Amino acid sequence: MPALVLLGAQWGDEGKGKATDLLGGSVDYVVRYQGGNNAGHTVVVGDQKYALHLLPSGILSPGCTPVIGNGVVVDPSVLFSELNGLNDRGVDTSKLLISGNAHIITPYNVTVDKVTERFLGKRKIGTTGRGIGPTYADKINRVGIRIQDLYDESILTQKVEAALDGKNQLLTKVFNRRAIEVGQVVEELLSYADRLKPYVADTVLVLNQALEQDKVVLFEGGQGTLLDIDHGTYPFVTSSNPTAGGACTGAGVGPTKISRVIGILKAYTTRVGSGPFPTELFDEDGDALRRIGGERGVTTGRDRRCGWFDAVIARYATRVNGLTDFFLTKLDVLTGWEQIPVCVAYEIDGERVEELPYSQTDFHHAKPVYEYLPGWSEDITKAKSFSDLPKNAQDYVKALEEMSGAPISAIGVGPGRDETIEINSFL
Repeated sequence: MPALVLLGAQWGDEGKGKATDLLGGSVDYVVRYQGGNNAGHTVVVGDQKYALHLLPSGILSPGCTPVIGNGVVVDPSVLFSELNGLNDRGVDTSKLLISGNAHIITPYNVTVDKVTERFLGKRKIGTTGRGIGPTYADKINRVGIRIQDLYDESILTQKVEAALDGKNQLLTKVFNRRAIEVGQVVEELLSYADRLKPYVADTVLVLNQALEQDKVVLFEGGQGTLLDIDHGTYPFVTSSNPTAGGACTGAGVGPTKISRVIGILKAYTTRVGSGPFPTELFDEDGDALRRIGGERGVTTGRDRRCGWFDAVIARYATRVNGLTDFFLTKLDVLTGWEQIPVCVAYEIDGERVEELPYSQTDFHHAKPVYEYLPGWSEDITKAKSFSDLPKNAQDYVKALEEMSGAPISAIGVGPGRDETIEINSFL
């Protein structure tokens, strides 16, 4: 069963879009299995740069069928905007499939997200304000709106009424906002139905049949391991499961069909939003990583917090995802440092800890324990093989591989599709 999961092994923004795009020419289906338009991918093809937020990266590969699975939450207005942008640039988007069981981000979900974050003030989670969390909450509370509901106006109206019964109480009595009209929401959602219909499919059936026919299916996670609702730095996490297990529930395939799990690992560490970050830098090194690496969120536009590589969270990602190998990205960004610190453990209350603490309190108090590896000054962006890298760059990669607990199969030495060193084939 040639099914692969590709996911972020840190806090997201590791370069998953590039990795998926590289594989796109060799796979038959690329599937987004969780998250929504809070997950941004940047893909560089030649001199063209594409910023994708909701669509699977495989939409840029002509022979590939891109799929939005049942575990994704979909804002139709964002979806159409993204499709229009790609169509205007000559990209064929007609093969896209969307699960009828995927939940819709409604206008009231976005409103609730924004007013709640504002209300929390300094205790805010750091959401993107795009309605992701409230939509997943509606799903769990069984008052969510699914794409298939757009094709039965009676059911849609009943579901919107049920959802707004409670939300309007919250908006008017707690947040002092105007109540949202049922009819207005229903009218807006129905306006999307005709354009969505050609894309809607039973994607669970499609993907399982594809696997039975020995098609290659790539499951693409948004965000990253440390943002997983169950296994991340809770409560500063996303509202879904970007970890490997999420591919099974978010796409409807059994775990026995997954043959490989690839973790995308940046050569340093970044995160967007609030929450603990042991190796975060507040000095010139942090500013340099941000500037050289172009560390600005694709979706949010916010500057990313930057820090040195954290081997503790890399080992954790290997464990909770069952990673078979890593794709190391942005190695070129580290060119020019005389020494490069790597976090190999934490110090918590005077004790050395080499695995991620399960306690939120302990993780908040974790201080990085660094080892210092020699840097390099040579330009590595033209390297085509591992042997082309300077010795110190090779040693850095080998050290990260040993510390992280899984082999590194590919290395990104620049943003372009062709600026990649492949050590072991992914397929």
